[in-house]
Amino acid sequence: MRSKRFSLRLFLSLNWGRNHTSTVWLASLFLTLFTARTTSLYAQNTDTDASAASAFLGESSCASSGCHGGAGEKHDQTIRWKKLDVHTRSFATLTGARSARIADNLKISDPTVSSRCTVCHEPFQTIANTDALVKALDPASGVSCENCHGPAQKWLLGHTRPDWTHADRVHAGMRDLDNIYTRANSCVACHQNVDGDILKAGHPELIFELDGQSVTEPKHWREKPNWSGPQTWLVGQAVGLREMSWQLSRETVAGEHAEARTSAVLWLLESAAKGNDALPSASISGDVTPNNAAAAQKWADDFAKQAAASSWSAADARKCLEALAATGASFREPNVKHSTVARRAERLVLALDRLIAGLGDPDTSKRLDAPLNQLFKDAQSIPDFKPQVFAGHLDDFQQTLVGK
Repeated sequence: MRSKRFSLRLFLSLNWGRNHTSTVWLASLFLTLFTARTTSLYAQNTDTDASAASAFLGESSCASSGCHGGAGEKHDQTIRWKKLDVHTRSFATLTGARSARIADNLKISDPTVSSRCTVCHEPFQTIANTDALVKALDPASGVSCENCHGPAQKWLLGHTRPDWTHADRVHAGMRDLDNIYTRANSCVACHQNVDGDILKAGHPELIFELDGQSVTEPKHWREKPNWSGPQTWLVGQAVGLREMSWQLSRETVAGEHAEARTSAVLWLLESAAKGNDALPSASISGDVTPNNAAAAQKWADDFAKQAAASSWSAADARKCLEALAATGASFREPNVKHSTVARRAERLVLALDRLIAGLGDPDTSKRLDAPLNQLFKDAQSIPDFKPQVFAGHLDDFQQTLVGK
């Protein structure tokens, strides 16, 4: 029920112009192999020659019936991925009319071969430059196994050995996606930032929300026993802020739109962390601008690492939920720009949804359903957003949460 509700609510955000595409994080090897575009502070240069490309073996190396392409819960991961996951259709997106219009506006003759598009929609396109690699790394497969799990050459044969621990697999090069910080860095690269000219050309805007997007993605994996949805949400927001701040730091003249989006996420994290000594306090006051974006970027990365390393319980989720529910005054501040306060609401409603889900309390979830739906309705349109109305409904939500 929750995953369906989240999908519906995120769909509302798509109607405002939110969706998914690329920026670059960049301890993530996959992007540095596929593009020469400018990267964030955390980028490292990576060889793009044939030897680096050959470290990728392609989906077929994972998909035999005795491995991940067979029957049964422990062997059907590839089948689940190909049949159910939208990532496999990322290349097909580039062949549609909408992509053609965006490409035309950008003076791109063919989006299926332009690195500005394929970096996320068709990541093997850039390195599949020999007949052998084209056969192994089918660009039309879209996002594939190694784009998330890392190039398999050094760990493929050993990762099923019973004497290999999880640490052994990671040491051999398999990406540690059980680690929330690592997972967030692997996903944010294509789910947060879009270059300004691509947005202007018609590409939808993005909202990166790691927990909700992980929940709605058809599972081909099992979460570790102590996995926490609210913690995943928090780490994802911090990593998203890091990338938004990085992009903002590159702007010579940033628009109010970009500053409002970035500032809203900073506000959200500050509000969520109140009273939590395990998380760093922000040293940035006011809006995030190109002048202080580098400081916001560093703070967000530190926040993400500390949040990922901490232990979370339902009580922590409840504390975070109560802190965010008590932010009504933030929507009554007279000197905050309308665009900023509207973006706060946009992020807040998604946060409340994920935190409620993380409580694991069906009765509380049912009790909060109506006031939460009202908040989503209030936040649906940025231009038409009414801060005072939203603040009143947020107060109602808070009262319902505490049982008054």
